[in-house]
Amino acid sequence: MRPADQSVDGERRVALVDLLDRVLAGGVIISGDIRLAIADVDLVAISLRALISSISTLSASSVESAAAHPELEPPRDG
Repeated sequence: MRPADQSVDGERRVALVDLLDRVLAGGVIISGDIRLAIADVDLVAISLRALISSISTLSASSVESAAAHPELEPPRDG
C-alpha cells in the first residue's frame, strides 16, 4: 500500500467514528414505507421506524420531558 492510501483510510475511519459518536449523542430516527402493488391494488404494505440513540441520551431526554410536563407523571403511592 502507498502512504497516501493509508492516510485516506485513516481519515475515513476517524470520520466514521465521529459520525457514530454524533448519532449516538443526539439520536436519529429512520422511517420508511414499502408497498408492493399490482394494478393499483396494494398487496403488501410495510412501515419501518427505527430510533438509534445511546441510553444516556434517551434517559436525559425522558428526564427533560418529565420536567416539562409534570402532569404526565404517574401518581405516587402514599
